[in-house]
Amino acid sequence: MITDILQEIGSTLRNNKLRTALTGFAVSWGIFLLICLLGAGNGLMNSFMGNIEGFISMSVSVEGWYTSEPYAGYQANRHIELDEGDVAYTQGRDWTGVIYNVTRSTTGRSETLAYGSHTVDGYMMGATPEYQDKEKLKLTAGRFINRSDVKERRKIIVISLAQAKELMPSAPEEIVGRWINASSVAFLVVGVYQTDERDWRRSVLIPFSTYKGIYDSSDKVDAINFELSGPSNLKEYKEFNEAYGSAIKRRHDIAPTDERGIWLHNGYVENIQMNQAKNILRIALWILGILTLISGIVGVSNIMLISVKERTHEFGIRKAIGAKPKNILSLIIAESVTITASFGYVGMLLGMIACQVMDKTVGAKEVDLGFQQIRMLVNPTVGLDVALEATLLLIVAGTIAGLAPALKAARVRPIEALRAE
Repeated sequence: MITDILQEIGSTLRNNKLRTALTGFAVSWGIFLLICLLGAGNGLMNSFMGNIEGFISMSVSVEGWYTSEPYAGYQANRHIELDEGDVAYTQGRDWTGVIYNVTRSTTGRSETLAYGSHTVDGYMMGATPEYQDKEKLKLTAGRFINRSDVKERRKIIVISLAQAKELMPSAPEEIVGRWINASSVAFLVVGVYQTDERDWRRSVLIPFSTYKGIYDSSDKVDAINFELSGPSNLKEYKEFNEAYGSAIKRRHDIAPTDERGIWLHNGYVENIQMNQAKNILRIALWILGILTLISGIVGVSNIMLISVKERTHEFGIRKAIGAKPKNILSLIIAESVTITASFGYVGMLLGMIACQVMDKTVGAKEVDLGFQQIRMLVNPTVGLDVALEATLLLIVAGTIAGLAPALKAARVRPIEALRAE
């Protein structure tokens, strides 16, 4: 039975080569564009994620800024400085189970670093071990500041690769283990963190306690950083921002409506918003691709309607010699599925090949933004599972497209069909 249906379908397609080719092209073009759109969308999202990976961290950072409103006897434009009291409050029982891994960093100062006859400017900051994860620093040599360095107030320093190249041009990473001078203080270089030729970061990092002991004996801190374990969605994170920010404002007599006095940066919120943007882009690409597919499916349905009209006489003969409506129905649907599946598979293969070509050409090029070079497309490909899902969707749609013509053919009355020319 199946063999007979396949032979009939093959005969019908061979007898209508042009019509079959045009319908198949519409189907293949639709799935081809869908795969290409999804591949390009994945490439854009991968590029976006890669380019901002070094700037978004799953942590919260709080800094003092300048007030925008007068409040409690203070004038506007007052500079707010966080202190150890704010650190203690953040670590206190009010936020037990919500805030953990609290760290702080100092206000930096410009220093001239010297090694032999070579010098370079740097922005010295006091940091704790957690600073590396917060700022997404990747080491090319040596190590980062550890807890023993902070506890013992060691005179060690971590510099950028750009600075290492200026201090020791012949072998920049070999500066690890050597002593360099910052004004009148000597520091042992223990690590070099990665930068590219256009990286703007010039920070040099020493233990927080060392910085406080040498440069700043006050209890002021530049920023408080911590991680969260309580909130789980965007609404809860925003509620936390409001509650914690209001508490810090009260500690420093800042107006509740003042949005500038305290700068609170929540990386969790940015991460959620970024994922939402990714999902919206992915849905938009699917919608565009499906709309393209619909044009091909409409073509299949129209062709099948024409085919049914042309074969009305044939269907009448089939019914006259005993064919049942379900036999006619299965024949038309099988023909529709064969066209969509065969040409959809071709379109899928061509789309995946096009994604690979896109990856080797456009994906390999970098765009110069002045301060950074980025790749516009990173791995603009589609997984085999997604491609198969798209093709399966096309086959289901092809089945539906052939259903209306099939029902029309099944309802043909033998006497009327035999009269048809």
